[in-house]
Amino acid sequence: MKKVRFNYFLSAAFCVALALGVVSCSSDNSEPKIPEEPEPEIPEKPEGATAYITKVLDYMPAVGQFTNVLPQYEEGDTQETMNQKVLEAIGNDEGGMITLGGFGGYVVVGFDHTIKNKKGYRDFRVLGNAFYSNANPDPNAPKGGSAEPGIIMVAYDRNHNGKPDENEWYEIAGSSYTDCKSEAWYDKAVAAGNDVNTYHNYEITYYRPETEPAGAAKEYIRWKDNQGGGGYKEKNAFHKQSYYPKWVTADKLTFKGTCLPQNGIDESGKGTYYVCYTFLYGYADNELNASDDSAIDIDWAVDANGNKVHLPGVDFIKIYTGVNQENGWLGECSTEVKGVEDLHILEQDIETRK
Repeated sequence: MKKVRFNYFLSAAFCVALALGVVSCSSDNSEPKIPEEPEPEIPEKPEGATAYITKVLDYMPAVGQFTNVLPQYEEGDTQETMNQKVLEAIGNDEGGMITLGGFGGYVVVGFDHTIKNKKGYRDFRVLGNAFYSNANPDPNAPKGGSAEPGIIMVAYDRNHNGKPDENEWYEIAGSSYTDCKSEAWYDKAVAAGNDVNTYHNYEITYYRPETEPAGAAKEYIRWKDNQGGGGYKEKNAFHKQSYYPKWVTADKLTFKGTCLPQNGIDESGKGTYYVCYTFLYGYADNELNASDDSAIDIDWAVDANGNKVHLPGVDFIKIYTGVNQENGWLGECSTEVKGVEDLHILEQDIETRK
């Protein structure tokens, strides 16, 4: 009886250990272990490749004063024709510009090659229209002017199916991925009463207006988020077209992602001079295009839990507006995009941040 019990408990212990992966067995009949797939060798300058966007997979701006203008919506346009208009504006080094509207509005682009992840260097740049203020009422203020940061997502086509699968997207962790206390404007934003939190898994819904006002309107497009916030997006006197994308048939639009701290501050104190301050690094439309800190290192990518990941390169890039904020007469914070550049093909060697 004792022997039976001993054998029973020994077998049970062995099974538990095997399940936990702490026991290994081998036999002549065991199948050989399949080796891990080696990392592909990706060239820095593929023969015949262009450094620029060659395809637009999707475009959906959020509510904004340049929505339906950049690019121009025309009666009868569909999602496909709007995607083509975006490609004609920002693809192949055309030098045009598109808007992403308010928080969450996005564009997804692709290339005719894989942008290599070169160790120790930044790999690509998203071109925007950020600029510095030259008349800030605060002479001691840090860099700022028109910085409307967009979150950057990257995907490597690991299964070679020619499209970015949901499990292939990773976020570029910029300087305020965790919080913005390291930003030079943090204390100013706190003093101004801005929301200085970074929200991961943020979600916002915009509702189509029941009527379209001909002029300015304070309560124009209703919105609410998953943080208990809500209200209305304003319509200003400068842009009188609909701010809701006109090719969309749905009566509401929902966007999800990382929402960054509010970087816009009324430096005049009376609503006449707003400054949108620059984040340190890691975002679109945040720095001058000529600045090293507008360039992105693929090794800044993280997974949904914030863990660093290593990608051999990227085939697709998604950019979406990362701030939910109204800045008086300037309107909403809206990321604008003018293109994407492969820095290796352009032979621009920019070392990564130390």
